[in-house]
Amino acid sequence: MKGDRVEIVVDTGNGVQGYEIAATKAGRRVDISTSRGVVEVNEVTRTGQVVRTGRFMTTRVVALVEHPAEEPEPKRGTRVPKDQGRLV
Repeated sequence: MKGDRVEIVVDTGNGVQGYEIAATKAGRRVDISTSRGVVEVNEVTRTGQVVRTGRFMTTRVVALVEHPAEEPEPKRGTRVPKDQGRLV
């Protein structure tokens, strides 16, 4: 979902460095997988095509934080036409 993002903090030896991968367009999502000592973060389209990838060694990853997209609040107090009654 647009707005999903993942922050990764990696130990570089002289300190830490942060990276961010986000779903930049509607219909995209961010997938995270871990295998064989590698953390892989992908931005993926609806059809499953990978747009952007970040690969990090598991031993170097200090933190991995997922930030889900915030859904907008529904509008309250919207006007209803005079010939239509309220549903609630």
